[in-house]
Amino acid sequence: MKPDPVSITPGDPRDPDVTALLEASHALMQSLFPPEANHYLSVDALCTPTILFFVAKLHGETAGCAALSLKDGYGEVKSMFVDPAKRGAKIGIKLLDRLEAEARAKGLLLLRLETGDKLIAAHRLYATQGFKVIGPFGDYPDEPTSIYMEKAL
Repeated sequence: MKPDPVSITPGDPRDPDVTALLEASHALMQSLFPPEANHYLSVDALCTPTILFFVAKLHGETAGCAALSLKDGYGEVKSMFVDPAKRGAKIGIKLLDRLEAEARAKGLLLLRLETGDKLIAAHRLYATQGFKVIGPFGDYPDEPTSIYMEKAL
């Protein structure tokens, strides 16, 4: 059996390759949504004890990232992004699987997320992985450009 070319490991948002990936994600969100509808976390905000941050590598090259924000009773998927040039290798699924495993290990019963209404490929990914649309949660406002989703663990 061939080894999996994708690895998912704990990572550092301040690593230059990862920071570049996060900046590309932020630029995309800024191009698609008004400022008040962008709920991404800064690199510094991703470096706190309540955030578990993971990096996906494809053949050893940084290809994606995702974070699990530990909340009271649930985990929130944050900073989920895969390099457009490296899509198609199931990196998003593998990142979500890792976040789910980490949430279960922490005894969390739910995963939740907020995503933009224009991110159709992301909606499909989350739906295929068992996420269902819900209303706003936490501190999120009820915005027309946001879609909120949840998965019971």
